[in-house]
Amino acid sequence: MVMDNGNRAQIIQLLSEQLLQKKSVMATAESCTGGGIAQALTAVAGSSLWFDSGFVTYSNQAKHRMLGVPEVVIAGHGAVSEPVVKTMVQGAIAHSEASYAVAVSGVAGPGGGSVEKPVGTVWVAWGSGDQVDAVRFQFEGDRDAVREQTIDAALQGLLGFLSPTSFAP
Repeated sequence: MVMDNGNRAQIIQLLSEQLLQKKSVMATAESCTGGGIAQALTAVAGSSLWFDSGFVTYSNQAKHRMLGVPEVVIAGHGAVSEPVVKTMVQGAIAHSEASYAVAVSGVAGPGGGSVEKPVGTVWVAWGSGDQVDAVRFQFEGDRDAVREQTIDAALQGLLGFLSPTSFAP
């Protein structure tokens, strides 16, 4: 289910408050959303105080080149996998000034799915330098719906990671 713009704005407001309170900035590492998470975050005035950078790493080569995801990890698990998104989070932090990052990789469709990873399969990871969590989602709908649901899940999950006691996605 896709959040309406008011709910998304509220989540982003809470994210900004958490990051400012922690005196931290964040980064994004995106594949299937093509920069949509960074766009949603930077649409908010003042986001330069808590948003450092966004990496759009759509190809496997970009994941390796820009984020340092080892080619053997991609070859062994596929781009849409827990090890890849966790490594994307670590790479985004290592290649930016961020203390926190969110990463996504998925099959938005309409093609590209398989029996193991059908269209709508998305891995999302959130983390800091010492902890990275990841969740697999199976979203429904067309390409746009999968991408929007991924953005919402990424934002909600990052908020939960930053403030686990005050928010449950």
